[in-house]
Amino acid sequence: MDVLRTPDDRFQGLVDWPFAPHYLEIKDADGTDLRLHYVDEGPRDGPVVLLMHGEPSWAYLYRKIIAALVAKGRRVIAPDLIGFGRSDKPAARTDYTFERHVAWMSAWLTSLDLKDITLFCQDWGGLIGLRLVAAFPERFAGVIVGNTGLPTGTGFSEGFNAWLNFSQNVPQMPIGVIVNGGCVRDLSPAEIAAYDAPFPDETYKEGARQFPTLVPITPGHASVAENIAAWKVLEAFDKPFLTAFSDGDAVTKGGEVAFQQRVPGAKGQPHVTLHGGHFLQEDSPAEIAGLIDAMVAGSKR
Repeated sequence: MDVLRTPDDRFQGLVDWPFAPHYLEIKDADGTDLRLHYVDEGPRDGPVVLLMHGEPSWAYLYRKIIAALVAKGRRVIAPDLIGFGRSDKPAARTDYTFERHVAWMSAWLTSLDLKDITLFCQDWGGLIGLRLVAAFPERFAGVIVGNTGLPTGTGFSEGFNAWLNFSQNVPQMPIGVIVNGGCVRDLSPAEIAAYDAPFPDETYKEGARQFPTLVPITPGHASVAENIAAWKVLEAFDKPFLTAFSDGDAVTKGGEVAFQQRVPGAKGQPHVTLHGGHFLQEDSPAEIAGLIDAMVAGSKR
């Protein structure tokens, strides 16, 4: 496997990003070493909050939420998926599969031996994050999902189809512009540049290009069986499980219903609809931080 690594100077001086990088080397099944980046802020003995981003963003998406939770005394960990952010980027699209992503993040999670985790996940952060919950339910204390799902080959929204077509046909993938377009508020030029930072040129974007094609929206997609098996675990997950979808996302609209109906831990929870687009972390960061903090504290607001 050929691997690209974004130069460190691409991440210098990013607006609202004071967080020191942390790295863990993981090994792919083919023997390739991959360096995975993550943010790890707050007290080492504080309650663990895990923030998982999706496509085509990186941990920068959580910058305001990280700061707010650290101020509350939480230990906040936000990894960059392989292919994104400061993490290594396999150079070939065929190197990216759903199961490989799950294996990579499973290796990272178990290597850090994280426990008693409160997870917030969005987009592909949910597809992968919920697979981690299903694989290691004993490690998770609670889950909050926003604008995500765990598809099992039964269809897709018009919004997702439009995104799939765009992602596969646009000659140059404008990462920062894509994120800005998925927000209700307008990002500043400096914020847009921060989303572009991990990708010096198109060769670094193979993961971003491939991710939309990996969503198991038809019975013939890979990972349908694995996701069905994960749902069986989630259907027995009785720890707090909260939905916090946004009111302005055409891709995942209505996706919260399946979680509310099928996950035991979702019963009686104060599910909310937040203001925002697909990247609701940019539109409602204070509200998300409040929901996470309340779950950690055991509050039932």
